[in-house]
Amino acid sequence: MLPARRFLFRTGSIAILIAILFGGWGASNVSAQLGMPEGLYYKSWAVVIGVENYLLAPKIPGVIDDAKAVAQALRKLGFEEVVELYDKDASLRRLQQTLVDFLPRKVGRQDRLVIYFAGHAGVTQDSSGKEMGYLVPWDAQVGNVSKSITFEDLKEFSHRNASKHTLLLFNVAVRGWEISVAQPLSLEGRSSPEDDTEKRAVQVLTAGDKGESLSRDQHRSLFVKALVRGFAGEADLDKNGWLMATEVGQYVKQQIQAQTKGTQHPIFAQLEGDGDTILVEGRKAAFRLGGEPQSPAERQQAAKMQYEQAFTLLQTRKGQKEALERLNKALEYDPTFGDAYVLKSYVLLEVLPNLEEALAAAKAAVQYAPKNPDSHYTLGLIYEKLERYGEAERAMREALVVNPSYVDVYFSLGELYADKIKDQKKSVEAFERYLELGGNHSRAREAVAQSRK
Repeated sequence: MLPARRFLFRTGSIAILIAILFGGWGASNVSAQLGMPEGLYYKSWAVVIGVENYLLAPKIPGVIDDAKAVAQALRKLGFEEVVELYDKDASLRRLQQTLVDFLPRKVGRQDRLVIYFAGHAGVTQDSSGKEMGYLVPWDAQVGNVSKSITFEDLKEFSHRNASKHTLLLFNVAVRGWEISVAQPLSLEGRSSPEDDTEKRAVQVLTAGDKGESLSRDQHRSLFVKALVRGFAGEADLDKNGWLMATEVGQYVKQQIQAQTKGTQHPIFAQLEGDGDTILVEGRKAAFRLGGEPQSPAERQQAAKMQYEQAFTLLQTRKGQKEALERLNKALEYDPTFGDAYVLKSYVLLEVLPNLEEALAAAKAAVQYAPKNPDSHYTLGLIYEKLERYGEAERAMREALVVNPSYVDVYFSLGELYADKIKDQKKSVEAFERYLELGGNHSRAREAVAQSRK
């Protein structure tokens, strides 16, 4: 098997896009961020839990219908992965597996996560006498805290969970976690609001306070009805196109307290961090409605979106022509978008071969993204295919000026010197450096071993 980069170029595998996007292969968390890199998150996850027909506790009519309405609303917001756990699928063992193993293993640090729970809940006291809430799984009794998911369990989960933003939605009347009052994050009037959303956030919204009865209207939860309306845009209180978790919390509180005449008090709180979960990204919503970006910042954002959508299409090995069209659109919005030229040069080299256009794109990549080693490396591979071996060597050497530890470039140079330029001394030197940096391809090992004989 050939080393990663050369093997990927020769086979046309889309996995090379990882390297192009991240500028190398060294990041250990790359594989966790292969979802759909669109907008402010790579991927959006949700776990929707509804327990209506308890094994050992009273039935709660309408819970599953409510939960399904929330799941549908989240999908409309662009959540790609929505896991639904109803009744016996929401056993203690399954919920623990989800919190301890599944979500920490799957959710990446640039993802967002929403967890919704509806069922029985309660409040107990911990060893120090502080209130501690708990959620009752399908196979537990109300009051049996040892068989429940406590807020302490959720707190430990939040520490293991890597997601940038986590929003907990509990359709229960409960409290019992050390909290701070959530402060709204204003995005209005900022040209690059995503710059202000990188801070971590773990937030919670409950349907009511401890001991309150949860109101229903025609067999539907008032909390869910307000939540779904809020997700649909009514919670965008400042009408700036951005829908934040703090806005949803404020909206739901206002709606529920007004409709129940003050008998039910939803709680919205900031559990960790000082960021804010984004449910709708303002400019993205405008673009989806067909609006064209106007300001330079909007055009750069639009270019980024087109680039990310092209990346996704190529990663799933579908729509290669559409991917190229999106890259061209990205460059129309931002003619200086260096990484888009890099990706375009790769597409025209391996996916939709056109060496003349690939060369032009690679030269533009070098011009606008000179500090990206892939700009030079891809240019070198194109020159090699064009049988312009001297220029190929210079381009690859330039990639090493940018990143002296780029292991795959050394292997490519070793092959280039051995097979095309016929300089065995330089070939061995390149292969030796490749092995020193951790490469293990048999051709490099054999070449170096032979030279030492």
